[in-house]
Amino acid sequence: MKGVLRLLASLAGLGVVVWLVDPAPLAQHLRSADLRWLALAVALLAGQIVVSALRWQLTAQALGVRLPGLWAICEYSLSVLGNTLLPGGVLGDVGRVARMRAYGGWRLAVGSVVIERLAGQVALALAAALGVGWWAAVYHGAGALVIVPLGALVVALVWGGVRLLPLAVRDAVRAAWCAPAVMPRQLGFTAVIVCCNLGGVWAAAQAVGVGLGLGAALFVIPLTLLAMLVPVSVNGWGLREGAALVLWPLVGVAGPQAVAASISFGLAALGAALLAVIPWAVQLGMARRQKPAMAPSMIEGDRQ
Repeated sequence: MKGVLRLLASLAGLGVVVWLVDPAPLAQHLRSADLRWLALAVALLAGQIVVSALRWQLTAQALGVRLPGLWAICEYSLSVLGNTLLPGGVLGDVGRVARMRAYGGWRLAVGSVVIERLAGQVALALAAALGVGWWAAVYHGAGALVIVPLGALVVALVWGGVRLLPLAVRDAVRAAWCAPAVMPRQLGFTAVIVCCNLGGVWAAAQAVGVGLGLGAALFVIPLTLLAMLVPVSVNGWGLREGAALVLWPLVGVAGPQAVAASISFGLAALGAALLAVIPWAVQLGMARRQKPAMAPSMIEGDRQ
């Protein structure tokens, strides 16, 4: 029932936004989309999925579970596909937890997935705080007055949230992120993921003729993506377009163009999620090549 309600919420949100901006110019922007920019958006978002899988593998390893690299990429890609197509945005992650339990049990499976997902959300919130500060500095000359309290608020919320967690969970977070051998790689993976995510939106916007400068992009893109985290729609559809309609005109982008850019990103994200078939095809191909090699040794063992 919740899934149906979220689907209806997405359709209603999209319907309202399209009605507000007038469907004719919106459809014109989408029809004239440059497929080369759209392909770049898909590539960036697909790269984000791969790097996120490596971050998940690193998180699991820090918690004591060794995941094969290709297996982690396959499972992460499948979970993104599930989160993209199914209502709720977490059903793909639930399936990933269920399949990972064979490596380290339910507790470590849940811990690794939750910590990795939260790391992405915290990084996006920090990017949004930095973007708002940048925009305030460039357009209003008040960057320090905005970015310092915003950054402090984000850090305080993260710190306070961690302090409220049970001791065992806090220990897991410290092991996965704060250990000297782990933190540089976690930060590196996370920086690449954020750049791919923001770059994917920027390229999708370019596809429909919306050229965002650096300051404008850093301001509106993270805030638009944050709207997708509100769990009332299917993969942020409707909410993301509404956020774009409200925010992007602040940097000079007309409403129809802003909504077209958001829809273009949604389609690019769907395309990147559908590329989950590639690592699975590679894994299946490797498994098939290994079977004939194993057969003779198995036969000799049977004869002995």
